[in-house]
Amino acid sequence: MTSEHRATFLREFLRDPFTVAAVAPSGVPLADLITSPVPRTGDPVVVELGPGTGAFTDAVQRRLAGRGHHIAVEVNERFAGLLTTRYPQLDVAVADARNLREVLAERGHRHADVIVSGLPWAAFAGGQQDDLLSAVTDTLSPDGAFTTFAYTLARWAPPARRLRRSLGTRFDEVVAGRTVWANVPPAFVYFCRRPRVPAQQQALVSA
Repeated sequence: MTSEHRATFLREFLRDPFTVAAVAPSGVPLADLITSPVPRTGDPVVVELGPGTGAFTDAVQRRLAGRGHHIAVEVNERFAGLLTTRYPQLDVAVADARNLREVLAERGHRHADVIVSGLPWAAFAGGQQDDLLSAVTDTLSPDGAFTTFAYTLARWAPPARRLRRSLGTRFDEVVAGRTVWANVPPAFVYFCRRPRVPAQQQALVSA
């Protein structure tokens, strides 16, 4: 991540703090951890929600090494333009993450194998959190993985606790990873697997 990208991130935060919700992009150690479910073999469909300037994008691209289909869903047009220029192989959709089903359908996909989220959950009201998580479980394959992160120091704040409860109701398995102290601020990753309805219902219908 160059100083130019960090400056872009800060400018966008100052312009729209409630959408960006962070003053700096995540670091490499957190990026490597949150993208670890991306398989190093096969041709998976990997979706990245809220990629910003590409802190997690770079890690996903390294793991895919030109395989599969990497889709970045970014509502901020400036960030989207930066990602398009920086990663020619990346499929950038300027869209709200809540419209993930439509984004995938436009590209001929029904489900994603891995969904990596860089969305600022603490900035979202309860209803918006629910809509975003519904979009995830609605499109994640039954054997897929969803990862997202939270800041350790805010772990017990109401938005963070609400997110943890919501994840528990939507996935059979939710594991909180180790704290990445090297990140600024320190953060940890939620690894979520086996989505509950509606994703499993849709898998049965399409089988």
